[in-house]
Amino acid sequence: MSVIGWLVLGLIAGFIASKIVNKTGEGLLLDIVLGIIGAVVGGFLFSLLGAAPVTGLNIYSMVVAVIGAIIVLVIYHATLGRRRLPR
Repeated sequence: MSVIGWLVLGLIAGFIASKIVNKTGEGLLLDIVLGIIGAVVGGFLFSLLGAAPVTGLNIYSMVVAVIGAIIVLVIYHATLGRRRLPR
């Protein structure tokens, strides 16, 4: 899959996972990064279970990436919490 494909998949998966986990997005860049990491984590976990990992820019890969991104986001929030600067 091309770099553009990974970015698109990461953005969409990170955005969907952010909406599922905490109802708000994490920001464009963090959504992309967490989505790409989630796609890698989801692909690894699915391959351990005997299923196909991320195969391209399709619905199955999106589901795998979103599940991985949800796992990454839960770990992210558990370790870093909601440390935001006061306005």
